Amino acid sequence: MAETATAIPAEVFEKPFTQQEPLSDAAIAAATRVMQGGRLHRYNTLAGETAEATLLEEAYAAWQGARYCVATTSGGQAMQLALRAVGVRPGDRVLANAFTLAPVPGALHAVGAKVVLVEIGHDWLIDLDDLDAKAAASGAKVLMLSHMRGHIADMSRIGEICARHGIRLIEDCAHTMGARWQGTRSGNFGAIGCFSTQTYKHLNSGEGGFATTDDPDLAARMVIMSGSYMLHDRHGAAPGPDAFERVKLDMPNLSCRMDNLRAAILRAELPALDRRIERWNTLYRAMEAGLAGAAGIETRARPQHEAYVGSSFQFHIKTDPAQIPEIVAACGARGVELKWFGADRPMGFTSRYDSWRYLGEQPALPKTLAALSTTIDLRLPLTFSPDDCALIARIIAEETATRL
Repeated sequence: MAETATAIPAEVFEKPFTQQEPLSDAAIAAATRVMQGGRLHRYNTLAGETAEATLLEEAYAAWQGARYCVATTSGGQAMQLALRAVGVRPGDRVLANAFTLAPVPGALHAVGAKVVLVEIGHDWLIDLDDLDAKAAASGAKVLMLSHMRGHIADMSRIGEICARHGIRLIEDCAHTMGARWQGTRSGNFGAIGCFSTQTYKHLNSGEGGFATTDDPDLAARMVIMSGSYMLHDRHGAAPGPDAFERVKLDMPNLSCRMDNLRAAILRAELPALDRRIERWNTLYRAMEAGLAGAAGIETRARPQHEAYVGSSFQFHIKTDPAQIPEIVAACGARGVELKWFGADRPMGFTSRYDSWRYLGEQPALPKTLAALSTTIDLRLPLTFSPDDCALIARIIAEETATRL
């Protein structure tokens, strides 16, 4: 009697994609000290005491290599402060790449900007020819450049385009804290750099953010707008009193300053950031190796002069986009959580530019739609190991290959 072959069970990944590492003992101790003192508001200090938020701004400015830093309640609020600080008023045109996440168009909408979306390419980077053309045609004087999912465009050419058209550059660095382009940190190319410390970013305070700049007037405006109550002398990474005298009566209080509790956590976690970046990049390279040559999958080689932070991974599935939801679902059934940017409606954290109807009618962006129609994204939390990434890659490769 012939023996019946036993099917080999399919591998399943069992770790959650949203689980972050626990906060360090130092961060927990710092937070406990603040809570025991009861002075969570950044300006509620005793005589001779320096607030945690002030100390954090000084530490982050030094780490970033910027003269000034303002700590905010979120990365989205940092972008709003930046847009207002450079002078964006309701109805002003602002350029922005069409591939980003909802807080970016949300910040633009909040300040009343008329958004001019710029195409992206297959590599997920802003299309520089389209940027040049739309800068000329629109008359926009501000570019909100999102380094989406950690991919940094040619900053030399972007700088040249901005200079030629008289455009001020604001960088959304929510996914590139610590990344560099030709040796310069992201956030240090334009007028203002904006960062996030939301849980899924590179520093974790639940919510939070920074705006950094080397311009004293921009810094003074953002400090006042963050809600300083004219207590700007309590900011260590801020300009001198002359800058505040020039702008203090022109800026509203928007009450989006960071509190001491989150600042204490972040200040304790900041010294570990460089090591975390190394660990993220180890995971990224493991994913890259696991998907290399897989049938139906296209990854992107990173330029040698780009020092990235690989906290997420993107690739294209080379098939009819109508088949991609089935692949995503099959991977999900085996524990691998993928995000598809080609869906025609928002799902979870993922949305496409044509779902941001509050921006008003936008022209067709065929290159962007084509690129996003096959784009897959996944998080790489530091709770994963390189072996985990190898397993994830095997599952993705298997489920894709069976549906080609």
